[in-house]
Amino acid sequence: MLECQSGSQLVFYAGITTNIERRFKQHQAGTGARFTRANPPLRVLATRQYPNRSAASKAEAMLKKIPRQYKMAYFD
Repeated sequence: MLECQSGSQLVFYAGITTNIERRFKQHQAGTGARFTRANPPLRVLATRQYPNRSAASKAEAMLKKIPRQYKMAYFD
């Protein structure tokens, strides 16, 4: 999960990748997701590993449904 700048507030972005460092650099360079092109990423807040892409996609979808104030607890 990334922390991103959206105007004067901070927002979260969730996605999946096999290489966190590479993907974060892509987001910073503006070649990542459309969301991070409009809301530049500041830092990686949390990560979690999954056994395969399917499990990671399901977890990402679930995370996106969680209210903002509870998202960080998902990683505890």
